[in-house]
Amino acid sequence: MPLSFFKYPIIGLINLSLLGGSILLLTPKGFSAEPAWLLTQSINQAAVDWLNQGLQSIQAGRVQDAIASFQKAIQIDPKLAPAHYNLGLAYRQIGQLKPAADSFYRATQADPQFAPAFANLGGALLEGNNVQQANDYLQRAIELDPKLGFAHYNLGLVQQQQQNWERAIASFKKAAEYSKNAPEPYYHLGICYLQQSKLDQAKNAFRQAIKINPKYTEAHYNLGTIWFSQNKFQEALAAFRKSAEANSNYPNAYYGAGLVFMQQKKYAEAAQVLQYARDLYHAQNNVQWVQNTEKLLQQVQNLNYQPR
Repeated sequence: MPLSFFKYPIIGLINLSLLGGSILLLTPKGFSAEPAWLLTQSINQAAVDWLNQGLQSIQAGRVQDAIASFQKAIQIDPKLAPAHYNLGLAYRQIGQLKPAADSFYRATQADPQFAPAFANLGGALLEGNNVQQANDYLQRAIELDPKLGFAHYNLGLVQQQQQNWERAIASFKKAAEYSKNAPEPYYHLGICYLQQSKLDQAKNAFRQAIKINPKYTEAHYNLGTIWFSQNKFQEALAAFRKSAEANSNYPNAYYGAGLVFMQQKKYAEAAQVLQYARDLYHAQNNVQWVQNTEKLLQQVQNLNYQPR
């Protein structure tokens, strides 16, 4: 998902003296803190107080209270860009995409040099399937700050959606370079390499993602699919198990394990994990994969009862 769309909590606090100072911009977990936004103009302390209160509410998990505080800050000082920006992050945290995009846009209008606001606006537009505008805003973010890791990441997502694999790979590599603690760029690098059938590079990328986040469910799963395609069933099963351990509600991991057990002619084990996968797909209203799993379960049943 586009950043700041990783569903991480918003973190950070403003540290601002009455004489001026700086604001620490909030960034998604795993991505390095952005350069401080310098207050070069006179400040409205009441607006800043509401902004601080909003950030404290975020840390306490009270998102609606934070939204109200950010809105009050904006009412007092409509040009306080961090208030618009953090309001956008708060809206995105509760899944309100359009208000989030509007807030990020207002942050860019309040401060045309505010690179993270352009990057998040691009991400919001991408999720809204406005790919060309997303690309334009992300390019602007990178012009303003060439080392802004999550701008490169979001641009990579745009290029990935356009199936421009080489450009996407270049963007994800830059994202990984500038945001060394973020596993997502490596994961999407792996996906791009898979699209190019570059399996060794894909495996290395997924391993890098797992090294940063050992509980990266999808990375373990995709690593398992590569091992499975190479008929390395023990390695595949180990990867699928790690995927399920990282997220017990991830049905693909159980489906993959079922395929391995079928290859190993362990039909009882295959049926058990496939039934679990089917139930999870059903709970997630994934009708197509419920049907796919039912067909596979029927194959298991037929194989299990063949005369020996």
